[in-house]
Formats: sequence, structure tokens, C-alpha cells
Amino acid sequence: MTLSPPRRVAPAAPSSTTAAEPRTAGSSVELRGIVKELTGGARALDGIDLVIEPGELVALLGPSGCGKTTALRVLAGLESATAGTVLIDGSDVSGLPARSRDIGMVFQSYSLFPHLTALANVEFGLRMRRVPADERRLRAGDALEMVGLGGFGGRYAHELSGGQQQRVALARALVTEPRVLLLDEPLSALDARVRVQLRDEIRRIQQEFGITTVFVTHDQEEALAAADRVAVMRSGRIEQIGAPDEIYSRAATPFVAEFVGSSNRMRGRVSGGTVQLGAVRLPLIDPTQPDGEVEAFVRPEDIRLARAGGGASGAPSAAGRVPAEVVSTSFLGSYRRTTVALEDGTVLTVQHPANLVPVADERVELEFEGAPVAVSRRE
Repeated sequence: MTLSPPRRVAPAAPSSTTAAEPRTAGSSVELRGIVKELTGGARALDGIDLVIEPGELVALLGPSGCGKTTALRVLAGLESATAGTVLIDGSDVSGLPARSRDIGMVFQSYSLFPHLTALANVEFGLRMRRVPADERRLRAGDALEMVGLGGFGGRYAHELSGGQQQRVALARALVTEPRVLLLDEPLSALDARVRVQLRDEIRRIQQEFGITTVFVTHDQEEALAAADRVAVMRSGRIEQIGAPDEIYSRAATPFVAEFVGSSNRMRGRVSGGTVQLGAVRLPLIDPTQPDGEVEAFVRPEDIRLARAGGGASGAPSAAGRVPAEVVSTSFLGSYRRTTVALEDGTVLTVQHPANLVPVADERVELEFEGAPVAVSRRE
């Protein structure tokens, strides 16, 4: 069933049932200098600055305790900031309670009312806005159709799978047509297959209706697959924000290089716009980097593995190749990851096609491709 974007109604005043004129989907969001201090003076958020364009999906990515959920709750009005300003469509909403910010939110736990059907759960926000009953049912039904649950309106939470319950929660957040949609680890309680399906469904709906969305996750694959931009957080700060491919291939800090994807950390020296890593010299993403001792971060997929030509210990390697010895290998479906040791003792991880099956202690050769994703000054 193909749906048109839902009719947008503004939240009605308690004494009114008259809907306002539809407003354009997608609102701008800005966090300016957001600080959140905890008891004892520690900071959960330490000066967050973030601008989100109308209709954009931004993922807040980082390890547990980095402040990403706190930032989301401050934006939602569920927590107050110690300092800083929250703006939606250019208006300061920092002093407004959550119910007055016109924000939809989906949590990690489904938070459905167990005594209500799926349809009644979706209707709940509209009921609070005093939308007439006939319109409530129509819009709630449309919202369930939108998330693929058109025939499930009469079921209760215990009659739905985890993925179905989270779809109901998503429909409930969307049916009020909020200015901003906030998703707080919405997929982490689901199994892997359902998680991917619902992630793709969220992205489809978000793009179709142009809803400005903030997606909190600790799962890098979710962030890279779903977001227009990814903000990588650490210790209450944003380390880097950019398009997914930029975050992955041009990490701004060692933390980003190691948290997003996998990286091999290698000691080297920058000289003349290149970096020498043992017997290997590679170009730099930033050729203006000053000369000196560094640590370079090389992706496993940027190292090609081949069997040694002669096979015997000490046999010469092909030009440009580095000899190594296999430590272990793991089959991961469409590819393998193999751990190898260089002659100087450096241990690296290499990603390669699954049909190449090295064995422990086998002599192999490595060929490095491209530039390191990050290079940092070695202290």
C-alpha cells in the first residue's frame, strides 16, 4: 500500500480541537555549547555544538558513557542542560518541557501500554492532543500501514514479536507528525536479522517523509548504513562529525580510527608527504602533515594477502611485498580476517576473500594499498 505523507497537525491547546494548517516536514535543530554537569562536578556533556539540517538523519555514535543518550535527552527536554541552548527551527526551546517541543521519541525498550491494542497505542499521542476519534483511528491505521503492520492493529503487546513491538513504537512516534524524531538505541534489543530489516525501514520512512532525525547507537554498522552524517562522541564531546564515508576513510583522531571499523596501529615516520612503515612507504591523506615520528592507522581491507612465492623461510618476496607469517585466521562469511606477524614482530590483521585459506605458521606476503586512514604524532 502506498501512503501519502500524513496530514500534519500542530499540537492543539487543551481547550481547542481545531487543527492548524500543515507545516513543512523537517525542522532544523541546533545544540549550542551544551554542558551537562553531574553530581561532583563531572561532565556528561562538555560543550556540545551540533547543527542538524531539516530532513537530515544524524547518528550519535560512541561507546557506553560517552554522553550520546544524555545529548538526546537534553534535546528532547527530558533532562535540562547545565549550560547551553537548544534551538528548533531557530527558536530557543531550552526552557520548554518535553511535551511542548513537538518531538517524537523511540526508546530501546518498546514502552507499549500492555492493556492497549497496537492501534490504541499508536492513537495515544493523538488522544492527548484531543484529535477527534474518527481522525485518530484513520491516522493510527495509516501509521501502522506505514511500518508494515496494517493487519495488526487489534493485537496486544504480548501477541507481537520484539520487532513488531518496536514498529508499533515507531508508528506511535510518527503519527503525531513531530518536528523532530529521536531514536535512542531503538534496535539493540532485536536479533541481527530483524535489526537490519527495521534499520532499513526506519531509513526509508525517514527519507520518504523528510523527518529530521537523531539516531543514538553504539553500533557503527547501524550508524554508517543509516545516517546522512555521523557524530562520533567520546567523553562528552564530539570527536568528529561527517558523512559516513568521510568518518571511515578520513578519521580525524586515533579514537575515531579505532572505534569506527578496525585498524592496525603501526609506528612510522612522516617525511616529504609520505609515511614510512617499516619496509613500506605509503602516501598520506593529508600530505601537509609535518615530518616526524607518528602512529599510522591502516584498515585490514587495505592490506592484500598472498601466498609467498617460494614458500621457504627467507625466500625473496615479490617487489613491493612484505613477508609475514600467519598467526590465525577466522572465517566471517563473505570474507576472512587473518592475523599475521611481520619479521620485526609487528602483528597485523588482514581482511581478504574467503576462498583464500591460509594456515597457522604459513609464510605469506602482504601488499599495502592506499593511504592510512589516520596518522597521529607519536608522543
